Amino acid sequence: MNKITITAIALVIALIIPVTVNAHCQVPCGIYNDDTRFTAMFEDATTIEKAMLSIRKLEAIKGKNINQLVRWVNTKEDHADKLTEIVTEYFLTQRIQVVPAANKEAHKVYLKKLELLHNIMIQAMNCKQTTDVNHVQKIRDFITEFQKLYIKK
Repeated sequence: MNKITITAIALVIALIIPVTVNAHCQVPCGIYNDDTRFTAMFEDATTIEKAMLSIRKLEAIKGKNINQLVRWVNTKEDHADKLTEIVTEYFLTQRIQVVPAANKEAHKVYLKKLELLHNIMIQAMNCKQTTDVNHVQKIRDFITEFQKLYIKK
């Protein structure tokens, strides 16, 4: 095989194999940027809302563009998944520390944080199942409430 063929094969392989880059990992590196995560969560909520409104608009058009409709559905699903990933892979596994029940006041705050994060995930799931933008507003409300409680830490 000559160099051009090898280069062409390498280029094709590089373009075919998907590369995934996560915002953060589960290595205990101690490098955290909570503000970035909250910004991403609010952006995901806004993207879900835009996707929902776009889906509704496309559904109302006679002879609608099915390809565009599918793309908006996929976008809505992707951003709902991103919200769940931030909740589980960042906050639940790395940032929220378990508080023993013996420490009653701190444990109460811990449970409230878990409840809010769980509610964000439930609303993200609801967003995947419908185009009801009320779920997006609930996500924003839960994120805001969690952020206030979390920042007090």
